[in-house]
Amino acid sequence: MESGEFLQPLKNSAVISVSVAVLGVGLSLLNAYALGFGKIKGKTGILIFFLMANFLPQEALAYPLYYFAKFFHIYDTSYVVIIVFTVIQSAFGTYLLASTFGSFPREIIEAALTEGCSKLKLLTRIVIPLSMPTLSVLFVFFFIWTWNEFFLPLILLPSNAHQTVPLALAVNQGQYGMNVTAQSASGLLGILPCIIFFLIFQRTLTKGITAGSIK
Repeated sequence: MESGEFLQPLKNSAVISVSVAVLGVGLSLLNAYALGFGKIKGKTGILIFFLMANFLPQEALAYPLYYFAKFFHIYDTSYVVIIVFTVIQSAFGTYLLASTFGSFPREIIEAALTEGCSKLKLLTRIVIPLSMPTLSVLFVFFFIWTWNEFFLPLILLPSNAHQTVPLALAVNQGQYGMNVTAQSASGLLGILPCIIFFLIFQRTLTKGITAGSIK
C-alpha cells in the first residue's frame, strides 16, 4: 500500500473515532443525568439493561445492523458506523456515569435546586464540571476502542474509499504473500495516532482514574 493510499483510511478512522467519542460521551451524559437525577421508575432495571448490552457479542448484531443500514440508505457510509458505535459505547458510558452520579454529593444538588437552579443549569454548571475527569476518561476510551474496531466496520464499510485503518491493514495482506515493509510501516502509522492521543490525554486520564478511586 502506498503512503498516499493509506492517508484515506487514517482520515476515515480519525473522523469516525472522534465523532463517536464526542457523541458517545454526550449521549452517555444525558442518559446518566436522567437516570441519576430524574424521577424515573425502574432505574435499576434500565441500568441492568445497559450493563447487559455491553456483553452482547457483535456477531449477534451483524445481520440486524446490516438491514438497518440498508433500510435507511446509509450502508457503506461513515454515518452508519458512527451511529452504531455511538450507541454501543454509550451503553457502557451510561452505566459508568449513572453509578458515578449515584455517589454525587446530594448537598450540592439540593442547595442548587433550593436557590432556583434549573435542571439545565444544574447539568452545565455543576454536574459537568465536577464530572469532567470521568468524562475525559470515557472520551479517551471511546476513541481508542472505536479506532481498533474491525468486525462491524468490515461488514458495514465494504468499499475501499470508506475503509478504516484496521480494514486497510487486513486487506493489504494477501493469501500467499505481502509487502512486509509496507505492512510494517502501515501498522506503525495505524497505531501512532492512538499513542499520540493517549499521551496528550495521559494526565487527564490519570486524574479521572484517581478521582474515581477516591470517590
